[in-house]
This record gives sequence, structure tokens and C-alpha cells, in this order.
Amino acid sequence: MDKYVNPSIREDLVIRRSKLERTIQTSGDDKQLRRLINEVDAALHRLDEGTYGLCEICHEPIENERIINDPLVRFCLDHLQPEEQRALEEDLLIASQIQSGLLPPKTSHFPGWEFAYHYEAAGVVSGDYCDILIHQNTMYFSIGDVSGKGVSSALLMAHLHATFRALVAQGMNLEQIMERASRIFCEVSLPTYFATLVCGKATQTGEIELCSAGHNPALISLADKVDRLDATGLPLGMFCDEEFSTITFNLNPGDSLFLYTDGLTEAMDTNETEYGMDRLSDTFTANRNLKPAEIIDSSLKNLNAFRIGSKKSDDLTIMVIRRL
Repeated sequence: MDKYVNPSIREDLVIRRSKLERTIQTSGDDKQLRRLINEVDAALHRLDEGTYGLCEICHEPIENERIINDPLVRFCLDHLQPEEQRALEEDLLIASQIQSGLLPPKTSHFPGWEFAYHYEAAGVVSGDYCDILIHQNTMYFSIGDVSGKGVSSALLMAHLHATFRALVAQGMNLEQIMERASRIFCEVSLPTYFATLVCGKATQTGEIELCSAGHNPALISLADKVDRLDATGLPLGMFCDEEFSTITFNLNPGDSLFLYTDGLTEAMDTNETEYGMDRLSDTFTANRNLKPAEIIDSSLKNLNAFRIGSKKSDDLTIMVIRRL
């Protein structure tokens, strides 16, 4: 139970109780407010007893992300009341619809470039992040992965989406975008959360500037070879004062940049063998001359053939950008 009982949870509960008390003092006593105070006190009591985070029916650990989202939760998913289950299902459906609305068009063109992506959630919602936008004759693109799974990661993904777009609109360079995004992410999320992220921009001349915050190595096809581009910094949110660097390169007509989340390389077959970087690199090398959507289709076919019979356990996002 130690992983659930940490100072941030107790601190959060104490802050909530203080806010409720102030509200009662200013607006008068209220049954709903008093009920919430009683629930906070009960949660603090469970912390003192060492039973916090255990379902009150089966006494098994409650799902961690639900505790993070609601520190007053008392039951695991298996023992929710029917009305609570219906409310949860409705919330997840709405969250999924909102998340789908944040995604860019599946394929798009920018002078000199074509772009495609595949976005696949392991559950109803995803912690993966994917975006592309045009600002001042420059194409900005990003792909990332928020730690954890479920609703909490999806909420942070949506926050990252809004942050990225706001910072690009302010005309910041990539280092400033990543540093500011990391600081904001660190301030709004719990210490247990971070996000790996690749952020780049492409110009009409064929130049790409890329910054990778702890993300998986990118693959780049240059003429007759495929190279790997490693991360240039730590994941977002690891520290609030992180600094990032970028790399700059040019792509010639027909060259492509392949980005992905670890749902691809860490996928497992029935023998629990990982798909891995070598298989991914071989597949990309064999198909690097195809269009972005075709490269993605070939990669998915190879992945699905590898993991046939095994259970999907992680979100999966693939993005390919090709120089025309």
C-alpha cells in the first residue's frame, strides 16, 4: 500500500478540507459541503489506519489512476454501484469523443511535404499525443506519450495539446516551446507523471528541426540508408527547470521521418518477445520509398502478424512525414 500513501495525497486532502471549510464560512452551512468534509475526514482516517486505497468490499487495491483522479474513492471498479458504473461509462464516452476531436486530419499536405499518422488507443481513451499545425509558413508536428493509462493520462494529453498549440502561436523557437511546456506540465501534474515528446518543424526548403524529450529514437531515411535520431533531453515534467536542445537536418525528395510511441516497439507476441527496434528498422527500410500512409499500413501489417494471438496492452501512435 505504500505506493498509494504518499505525502501528496494527504496534502491534497488537507487542502480540499480547508477549501470546504472556507466555503462554509462564507456561504453558510450546506448538507452537500458537510458531506464532502465528512468524506475527506474519512479518507484521512483511512490514511492513518493504513487502509487507504483498499476497496471497502473486496479489500483489494483500488485502481491507482482512479485514486489520483478522485482521492475520496472507496471502491474498485468491480464493486461500483450500477448508477456509478453508468456515470463512468458516459464520462469515458464523452472523453473519447473529445479526444478524437483533438486529432489532426489523418493525412495532409504542406508545400513540399506530405504527412500521415495512425492513432490507436488501448482502451476507450489514450495517453498518446499527436498533432500537426501550420504557423507562419512552417509545419509544426509532435508526437508523445504520457506516462500511465486511462482517463488521467488522457486528460494530461489534452492539456499537452492545448499547451503545444498556444506556445507555437506565440512564435517561440523549439527549445523555448519544450522548456515552457515541460514547466507547465510539471506544475499541473503529479510527480508520478511525465511525458515523452518529439516536437519538430519543417520548412518549405526541406529543412527539419527536431527536439526529442526522452522519446523513442526517430527513424530517418536518407537516400540509401536509415538512421536513428536519439532523444535530445529528458521527458517533460521530470524537472520543472529542464533545458532542451535541437538537431537540424535536410530531407531530399523521397526521404521520410518515422515517429512512433512505445506501443509499437514494446508490443509483445504470445511468447512475450518484444517487437523491438530492429524489426521496426527493417520494416521501415523495406518500405521507406512508399507514401506515408502506405509506410504506416505496411508497419501495422508487420506488427499485427508479429503479435497475432497476443493481447494489446498499450496505446499506439505512428507518424510519417515525407519530403515530396
